[in-house]
Parts: sequence; structure tokens; C-alpha cells
Amino acid sequence: MEKIAIFVDVQNIYYTTRQAYARQFNYRRFWQHVSHQGDIISANAYAIDKGDSQQQKFQSALKHIGFEVKLKPYIQRSDGSAKGDWDVGIAIDVLEAAEQADTVILLSGDGDFDLLLKKVTEKYGCKTQVYGVPDLTANSLINACQLFHKIDDSLLQ
Repeated sequence: MEKIAIFVDVQNIYYTTRQAYARQFNYRRFWQHVSHQGDIISANAYAIDKGDSQQQKFQSALKHIGFEVKLKPYIQRSDGSAKGDWDVGIAIDVLEAAEQADTVILLSGDGDFDLLLKKVTEKYGCKTQVYGVPDLTANSLINACQLFHKIDDSLLQ
């Protein structure tokens, strides 16, 4: 049985599906799709905690599906900009999981992860898959993974 590790860049998926389709990603349908491919040994969803009730409800739903939800506080800077980036945390967790997983699945369109996917393939022999909105996913990320899944109507609410 294929051992699968899943990593979700929640903010990236939220904003890209909203921008491209004005709809939300269907995490339950995604989970059902992936669970047919093998045994999900870990599934992490990385989000920013703004403390509002809608977010907490969403995070609870993710946990119910089977995700471990990892939160960082939302930081509003004095100049009005905001900070809440999980890239390093995701990279560390992917590298750690790659030792046990056969397949690493990343949900993101962020090209910063291209080197990470190449590394887990080269060093650990992991297969890599990316789920992303086609027009909003970096070409470097698409080229770095072995299988790119277009987020389309079948994975939207």
C-alpha cells in the first residue's frame, strides 16, 4: 500500500480558488480522492490564526476530515502590511515526512516549493504530486513535480 503524506498551504489554496473560480476548495472530496491512492500516513494543513469564529469552524472541519491543523498567529505590522507565512514550516515537515512516505502531495501554487519537491525526489525517492489552480500555479512548481493535478470543478464546492 502506497504511503502518502499531504501538505496543504491553506492560504494559497483559499486565495487561488477564490480568485480563479469564486468558489472554495472541497477538502472532503480531495481526501476521498487521495485515500483511494493509498494509506494517508500524515496530512497537515497550514493556516493563519486570526481568531475569528468562521476560521475556527473551518479548522475544526479540517480536523474532522483527518488533517492536523497547524496555526501561526496573524501579524499586522505597523505599516499596514501583514505577515503569516508557513513556507519554512512546510518545507521542514515535508523533508521529515519524506523519510517514511512513498508519495508527497502538496496543495499550493507557490513556486518557492519547486526545489523542495526536487530534493525529496532526489534524496528520498518520493513521488511528488501538486494540486493547484492551473493559471495561478508557478510553472517551476508544475515542472518540479511528477504529477500535477488541476484544481477544477471536481474539487470545488
